[in-house]
Amino acid sequence: MPGRPFTVLAAIAAACLALAAQAGSSQASPADAQSADTVFGGLGSWLSIFAERGWAHPGAVVAALQRHGVKTLYLQTSNYSQRVDIVHRGATGTFIDDAHAAGIQVVAWYLPSLAHPVTDRRRALAAIRFRSPMGQGFDAFALDIEASLVRNVDTRNARLLALSRALRNAAPADYPLGAIVPSPVGMRRHPKYWPNFPFADLATTYDTFLPMAYFSYYAKEPAAAYAYAHDVITAIRTQSAQSDIPIHIIGGIAGAAPISAFAAFIRAARDCDVAGISLYAFYETSASEWSALRKAATPGSDQASC
Repeated sequence: MPGRPFTVLAAIAAACLALAAQAGSSQASPADAQSADTVFGGLGSWLSIFAERGWAHPGAVVAALQRHGVKTLYLQTSNYSQRVDIVHRGATGTFIDDAHAAGIQVVAWYLPSLAHPVTDRRRALAAIRFRSPMGQGFDAFALDIEASLVRNVDTRNARLLALSRALRNAAPADYPLGAIVPSPVGMRRHPKYWPNFPFADLATTYDTFLPMAYFSYYAKEPAAAYAYAHDVITAIRTQSAQSDIPIHIIGGIAGAAPISAFAAFIRAARDCDVAGISLYAFYETSASEWSALRKAATPGSDQASC
């Protein structure tokens, strides 16, 4: 896996940082902690562990993100099917160092199975505690909550909430944590998938919700796309019992909907005053979508509809 060359002295310093992190407190301590609004707000972009082209060329990805006006890169560190806690360890450090140098924040995200709580906890904490060769860490962490391998929903929820509390307790009080959550509209359409999803409980642990509002699965026309985004945002605010919790809305698979429907989705996000917006994922996002996303990152409508 590619990584930035560094001197013997830098290598010794990096090793010392790693040993200190293991030997010291369980608290991660980023040098410059940012607020959740700052980290999760604005325009974002996503890179999964499977985007091999990106992992081979972190500098090129960061340069493109900077051109597109991206404020935050969401970088996957692992998932429950992998054999290691950090899949692309060398490139992960390069991404963090290069992104920070370009003024871009980096959020780690991990997909747990909830079937193996010890592994899930270790891998999530590995992301929170990760340090690059230059001693830099992720600006925040987001848990990707979507796996339904644990069939019993009560057990699944109990493990999810226990993992969430463990992450909150292990991270510094000012370290931003986000919950990547299924679309509440999608869950209404598929009531057996995750009944009684614990939005209110999660809101007591996480600073931000990042709903997977993949409207293109259901809405191809502008009016339907607008309604979908509007319903996702209002449902999260209602079910979490926190009308002011920051929301970063993920508008689905890039390129999967007509640009007119995508524009309507963005208009709803702005009208509902979300903190941030993105599409999944970096390589799939078209030039027209990047242009629309940049406009979406500006202040919302004067006539809020949510």
